[in-house]
Amino acid sequence: MSSGTDLDEHLSLLRRRWLLLVGCVVFGGTAGLALMRLTPPSYTATTQVLVMPVGSQEPANPVTSRQREPLNLDTEAQVAQSAVVATRAARALGVGSPEPVEVSVPPNSAVLWISVTASDATVAAAQSRAYAQAYLTNRRESALAALTDQQRAVLAKLKQVNTAIDTVIKQLGGLPKGGPEHAIALQRQSVLNRQAAGLALKYDALRTVAVTPGMVISQAAPPSAPVAPSLPLYLGTGLMAGLLAGSAAAYARDRLDRRLRTAADVERLTGLPVLGDLSSPREPGVAHELACAVVATCPGKRLLVKALPADLHDSTQADPVAVNLPLTVLDGSDVRDLSRADAALLLIGLGRVTSDRVMAAVRRLDRHDVPIIGVVTATDALPSFVPLLEPRTHTPLGKLVATGELEVAETTPMHAMHPRRPGQPT
Repeated sequence: MSSGTDLDEHLSLLRRRWLLLVGCVVFGGTAGLALMRLTPPSYTATTQVLVMPVGSQEPANPVTSRQREPLNLDTEAQVAQSAVVATRAARALGVGSPEPVEVSVPPNSAVLWISVTASDATVAAAQSRAYAQAYLTNRRESALAALTDQQRAVLAKLKQVNTAIDTVIKQLGGLPKGGPEHAIALQRQSVLNRQAAGLALKYDALRTVAVTPGMVISQAAPPSAPVAPSLPLYLGTGLMAGLLAGSAAAYARDRLDRRLRTAADVERLTGLPVLGDLSSPREPGVAHELACAVVATCPGKRLLVKALPADLHDSTQADPVAVNLPLTVLDGSDVRDLSRADAALLLIGLGRVTSDRVMAAVRRLDRHDVPIIGVVTATDALPSFVPLLEPRTHTPLGKLVATGELEVAETTPMHAMHPRRPGQPT
């Protein structure tokens, strides 16, 4: 129930500030559309490259649920985005610095998607093809260089073994047959011959390795439609930003605005208890309940009724309320009212007075030791069931030069009250 109440308060706040909220949302949407119109279009072209093993020097790649090929395509994707490949692509295009490239690997495949985004569709397609070709060329050259190094290493090892064989053969000529030295030399010669044969086979295999770095299976074509700016993205972002900014502005405006609009605002901003809220449609018996609450709360026989703002009762067409109790109502029209009052009741016009003004009135009453029993809220006029003084003849105090804290009062029993009409002589 507490969360529902909080939600109702938030929705009520947004309803009060709906104009500010709608204005921010419209401004955000308009700003998003304007930004979309100012953003130059971008085109993305993609070249698909099938990557193939280039020989025995290919590093082993563990087979996983994502990658089931014997190649480490994540590594190849990083190579395709390297500065070496970018330099080759720039040299092939004849430009100083090509657009950045994006390389992705579809799961369970040996294909690289090489994409380039540019402001021109033809440029995007040309640079994507150049990146793909530069990657394949770099991969082929790297494979050939690694294969050449392996051939040289095997050939150098084979030469060492052949030299060792020649040395053993020469030693056999000077050793007596049947002796232990001759037998050891023969065994060593046999081992060296097997090593030489193995190295020779490996060298021949390296010379016959076919270097196939891969092939382009889908050439990039100039795209027909731009990928950016996107209308849903810019418009949605603008509307969402406007909604957030409007909500924040509405909350800030509501917190900075000290006007009292509801009974909850009175209790929240002033801390005074609300005995009755007459801003909503009246129900039967409300007048009687409010009168009972006022009588029960008043600690004495003289009650000072103070309206905020002071002209709240000017438009009232109130009917007299008969309460047969020895309670005297003071309306502040006499200078003696403030000093004689036992308690005070504030009548607050919602939407017409601020919390600062109410608190100033509370401080003035507190300085004169007049306790406030509560607040009655209304919209535009004094409620008809709140007791007023009947017209009486007295000599009002003309011009009172004071601090404004004095109230003018005359006493009248509540059971004899009648409303004072606007323009009626006192």
